[in-house]
Amino acid sequence: MSTAHTPAPASWAELLHGRNALRSIALAGGVALHAINVYIVTTILPTVIADIGGLAFYAWSTTLFVATSIIGSTLSAQLIERLGARAAFLLALAVFALGSVICAAAPSMPVLLIGRSVQGLGGGILFALSYALIRLVFDERLWPRAMALVSGMWGVATLCGPAVGGIFAQGGHWRWAFWSLLPVAALLALIVISQLRNQVAARSQSRPPYGLIACLVASVLAISAASLSTQLLWNLIGIGAGLAIAVLIARLDHQPGRRLLPTGAYALGTPLGGLYAVMCLLIAAITTEIFVPYFLQQIHGLSPLAAGYMTAAMAGGWTVAALFSASRTGAGAERMIRFGPAVILVALLALALMTPQQRWLAQTQGLVVYCLALAGVGLGIGLGWPHLLTRILSAARPGEENLASASITTVQLYATALAAALAGLVSNSAGLVEPGGVAGAQQASAWLFGVFALAPVLALRLTWRLTRSPAQALA
Repeated sequence: MSTAHTPAPASWAELLHGRNALRSIALAGGVALHAINVYIVTTILPTVIADIGGLAFYAWSTTLFVATSIIGSTLSAQLIERLGARAAFLLALAVFALGSVICAAAPSMPVLLIGRSVQGLGGGILFALSYALIRLVFDERLWPRAMALVSGMWGVATLCGPAVGGIFAQGGHWRWAFWSLLPVAALLALIVISQLRNQVAARSQSRPPYGLIACLVASVLAISAASLSTQLLWNLIGIGAGLAIAVLIARLDHQPGRRLLPTGAYALGTPLGGLYAVMCLLIAAITTEIFVPYFLQQIHGLSPLAAGYMTAAMAGGWTVAALFSASRTGAGAERMIRFGPAVILVALLALALMTPQQRWLAQTQGLVVYCLALAGVGLGIGLGWPHLLTRILSAARPGEENLASASITTVQLYATALAAALAGLVSNSAGLVEPGGVAGAQQASAWLFGVFALAPVLALRLTWRLTRSPAQALA
């Protein structure tokens, strides 16, 4: 059989040579800038709170950032169609840089939150563009390598983010952590100007469901607002309002060509609905990481740098487990999916017991066990994550495969924002602000990890139901 028309296999050298190398740097740099910023802020936030106050708004920094990232990611396709690849990328960098300037100059927490919202908008556009532009700037046979390179930037972020944030926080110069992002954004802008053509994507016949996206953000903000009150009634009202808006989204999301999620996504009785539910519950478990640096610094007296890197153990565990699990197929993959929530449950319960104990990290053995517990949360997610995403694509109805693929990012971002809002509500209600201090942090840590341990319990039930019989198999 002739192989004259068979394309030569792509190599890393081809992707990272000549003009392709600079284009790769531009696209990978967009995700890296967004991801490193996430870990920088996680690391410096306790220092920021100590300087300008606003402990009650601790979780809002993540909630608003992720909520506006959802908006930004949905705008990316429209920007490519209307502005072209180069102009859209430069606009995203400009918005991100503006948000960084506002954060760096913020005299108070409300102003910082405005900056984080602007950062999230620009970061969400960057995040989505970096993936979308792969199809426009590289030959098709280079797409898998480019996807792997861009995705790998989250691993780079776990190494760089805590270091940058920790160094500036320990020196008492947290504002410079935001200023340091500007030269990186400027360098990326120069590469984009010189290397990316202003290609305009073909106009799509459908448009994103902006009304439903606005409802997503509103549901998150309702729960976030409830976290500011110490009264149970207002907490319950906020949770109820957020859930009511989520139910409204499920009822309204049926218009052909403008759907937010594929058919069956809102019903737990369907394989697709169960998969999305498991995905959200796993994301909820790891969102507890936003408070870990504060607990480690406040209760155990760790430095910002040490606390930042210990927190990054969660993401590190996720990466290691995903690489280990990705090659599993069939029954092996199903075992990974079922086993993951059990690992998370054990890890969160261990954190609930260890974190409030001031003497626990004073000994080397205690420090090692604590780091293993942190890594265990990410490990449990990574074991099943590759298989969950693969099965989401295969569970979609014919013709909705692209929608299912795009919805993975939307669901992940929404689950992160919603979980951050709930984490803020639980922590504030448990005493983070009142009585505050070490005692408040101890109470909040026990309640936060304890309450969020319910997420893997529910995930365990769902994964066993979804994998126990051929009729409900995920494959």
